[in-house]
Amino acid sequence: MSLISSISGVRGIIGTSLTPDVLVRYAAAFAEYCGRRPIVIGRDGRVTGKPIGNIVSSTLLSAGCDVVALGVCPTPTIQIAVEQLKCAGGISITASHNPIEWNGLKFLANSGMFLNKDQHERLQSILRSGSPGFVPWNKLGRHRTDDSFLQKHVEEVLKIPYINLRTVRKRRFKVVVDCVNASAGAVIPDLLKAFGCTVLEMNCDVSGVFAHTPEPLPENLTALRRRVRRERADLGMAVDPDGDRLVLIDEEGKPFGEEYTIVQAVKFVLQHEARKNKKPLSPVVVNLSTTRAVEDVAGPFGVRVIRTPVGEINVAAKMKEAGSIIGGEGSGGVILSTVHLGRDALVGIGITLQHLAEFGGPLSELRRTLPEYVMTKHRIESDSRDVPSLLARLAKRYAGKGIVNTDDGIRIDFERSWVHLRPSNTEPIIRIISEGPDETQARSLAEEIMREAAT
Repeated sequence: MSLISSISGVRGIIGTSLTPDVLVRYAAAFAEYCGRRPIVIGRDGRVTGKPIGNIVSSTLLSAGCDVVALGVCPTPTIQIAVEQLKCAGGISITASHNPIEWNGLKFLANSGMFLNKDQHERLQSILRSGSPGFVPWNKLGRHRTDDSFLQKHVEEVLKIPYINLRTVRKRRFKVVVDCVNASAGAVIPDLLKAFGCTVLEMNCDVSGVFAHTPEPLPENLTALRRRVRRERADLGMAVDPDGDRLVLIDEEGKPFGEEYTIVQAVKFVLQHEARKNKKPLSPVVVNLSTTRAVEDVAGPFGVRVIRTPVGEINVAAKMKEAGSIIGGEGSGGVILSTVHLGRDALVGIGITLQHLAEFGGPLSELRRTLPEYVMTKHRIESDSRDVPSLLARLAKRYAGKGIVNTDDGIRIDFERSWVHLRPSNTEPIIRIISEGPDETQARSLAEEIMREAAT
């Protein structure tokens, strides 16, 4: 497997594609990109994170940057630190939901947000130049550790204006939480305890040895689902290794649906905003592959939903531009601008607990108050295809039959269903996501599009 470089950073398999020389090149280029000013670093807890952190830190120091090392912490914690410390940038040492043999670097701008397209291209230009410089001994950067930001992150969540700790603590929720032995294990149990929850920890030892495939999909969470039922817990929670995605399990051990983490968050925030605001509410921003249930819950509040290309930075940047309060992605990523403009599982947890406390019933009943759709996901090989021509042909074929959006591949919206085709940034495939009121309609739409793509 070759090194994967995209707008969100670089990742690869340790010792194969992600080697020390690669790490030095990227870290040195980022130091130059940041003007050799202070940079925050943190890691998601993988067993390879510490040696990678040492290489990255030493490179940054040798390039003249001061380094603030947070240790093991979620990516959103690093984002908050960059913003609060007013640093020139940040590096999260993580491969997100990839397996244990992977690791990587995610780069953050001085805003605490991921690099946008132009910023990414500037970093790539420095990399291509092949000549980022190092400084003499008397101009080396200074290194300091700061382990305070996990607690500061908790405090930022507790300060969310919609949260009433007394209300949540009265419910005395029993929560089973699976942190896959990665960064969130260092903070999420403490957050839940601050909310007065009885916390049953699973895989929270931050050893970096994943207890199961780390992507928080239902098929990887069977042990969590069983434990929720066995313990008669109120809900289960799972996150990915770098703590930006939140997936919920209801009291019956059934998946709430990763798409519905953002749906319930949007509904909750809009309810609160509508109570205190007489003026029109700001738009909600999600990506083109997120469930249309977001439009359904936003509609009664007269709120417009803006859709962006897939990628956290695209959603966050549009939220900033539109003055949005709430947005995110259907992979379990909740963005609340009052905390910071990035996906954050801790923010999602705070909103979920408050929402459930105010709702008064179990999580399964809360789920039934939300619009019901079924999503299917497929892929086709793109190696031998003229992808731009294929997308143009589909756009022409469906013009007038549905609403066509070509901002990121092609998305076609029909009255109660939609389909999104987009070339992968990391694999020679085209991803095909379809959604409808039931599985038959969703699958039928995907199959129709795949037949069209094959002709």
